[in-house]
Amino acid sequence: MTQEPFETSENARRDRREHGGAPQSPDDDELARRTEEERVAAGVDDYDPDEVPPATDDPVPTDVRDTDEYQEAEAERRREESEGEIYPITDRHPFPPSHYDRS
Repeated sequence: MTQEPFETSENARRDRREHGGAPQSPDDDELARRTEEERVAAGVDDYDPDEVPPATDDPVPTDVRDTDEYQEAEAERRREESEGEIYPITDRHPFPPSHYDRS
């Protein structure tokens, strides 16, 4: 005897208020659930998407300025600018610095 992953129509309880034939309004949600179970059991689908737990990873920051890497780079840029290592491109300084003093 094979084990069914869900109730078969022989074992399913029927609403006694309905006639013995097909129900007047079939339960579409139940049909979709059973169909997905059958697809997984037959190997057509790898898993049931409704049974997948929610993701637990931390959300990805939407603004790059909120990351630690950006904050560190910005602090380094401000330090280099305050010490005169970098400067804006102007008529007086038409080219970027050719070297940076890292001592």
